[in-house]
Amino acid sequence: MSLVWKLLKQHINVAQFVGFFFANLFGMFIVLLGYQFYKDVMPVFTSQDSFMRNDYVILSKKIGMGSTVSGRSNAFTNDEIGDLKRQVFATKVGKFTSTEYKVDAHMGINGTEILNSELFFESIPDEFIDIPLKNWSYKPGAREVPIILPRSYIAMYNFGFAQSHSLPKISDGLVGMIDFNIYIHGNGHQQQFVGKVIGFSNRLSTIVVPQAFMDWSNAYFAPDGHSDPTRLILQVDNSADQLSTKYIDRKGYEVENDQLQTEKTTYFLRMMVSLVMFVGLIISLLSFYILMLSIYLLVQKNAEKLENLLLIGYSPGRVAAPYQWLTIGLNVGVLLIAWLALFFLRGYYMNIIETLFPEIDGGTMFPAIILGIGLFVLVSVFNIIAIRRKIISIWKRKE
Repeated sequence: MSLVWKLLKQHINVAQFVGFFFANLFGMFIVLLGYQFYKDVMPVFTSQDSFMRNDYVILSKKIGMGSTVSGRSNAFTNDEIGDLKRQVFATKVGKFTSTEYKVDAHMGINGTEILNSELFFESIPDEFIDIPLKNWSYKPGAREVPIILPRSYIAMYNFGFAQSHSLPKISDGLVGMIDFNIYIHGNGHQQQFVGKVIGFSNRLSTIVVPQAFMDWSNAYFAPDGHSDPTRLILQVDNSADQLSTKYIDRKGYEVENDQLQTEKTTYFLRMMVSLVMFVGLIISLLSFYILMLSIYLLVQKNAEKLENLLLIGYSPGRVAAPYQWLTIGLNVGVLLIAWLALFFLRGYYMNIIETLFPEIDGGTMFPAIILGIGLFVLVSVFNIIAIRRKIISIWKRKE
């Protein structure tokens, strides 16, 4: 093999191999990045809400500028609610109940105040909250009130306030760090309550409290207040999905946090990742062509000497081995550097994703590692076979 190595070194075109190396590195990196990014981001779109089942739909009315001027209300009437309950696709229908009194809230993390604002609460029937009732109960007059916060609140805190003030980031497992003080005024009464945050919801866009607290507090702080619900929660029978869609469109209702929009976003994400990976594969194929062309030129330049080696007893395998090891070494270098670059870039974008969505699993680079090994094996096998066939063709030419 030493003789073949000496022949190989004499005619190596460094520029050609450097061009192959960087072209293949670029293509490999794009493919691995696209696939790994897809695996890391998909849980953001496919993860289920901790407190609501997927077959729950939140409805509201579409109100345009013209409707507002004409005085049309965006509240649901009893007739509309009754009509919805009679539909075959409607398994359960519940109403959102809003506070009829003034609420001031102070929220802090580890003693640092991050929110001081007038807010309002909403509630839905307890049967729509998918957690044990012992964690979602309230006794009239008690000072502690369980609450569910919109996940968007925590995303804004983690991505903005926490970073600029060097405060800890909040995830589902650290809800105990949140201090939530509630001050309620109404009907000549004023009381302070402590909000016990039990988690965050992707689909509920307001602060939610137990129905028992809502009923008691409205009766105590605003006994004369009453407003029709502006939002409904509906459990849909999936077997009648088309019926529900047609009914909602006909009535002019809106579906909040529409699952269809999530599916569209997921589809476009898949399409974009596929496009990026396709571009990476094209670049890798072109670099593969450059490598094979370089190897063929090397073999052609040394054809006469290689023929002599074959004639004096060297087997085609021994003659082809240095060329094969050269390509494998280049492929290993490309794969390792691509993994290393991906490791640092993934650390950067995962920090952003985990800040915005602290509930998702951080995952691993396992998908990119498996794909990289698969591509390495595939390309290396093609290299080995192509080089061996080229050497055998020289050998047969002399027989």
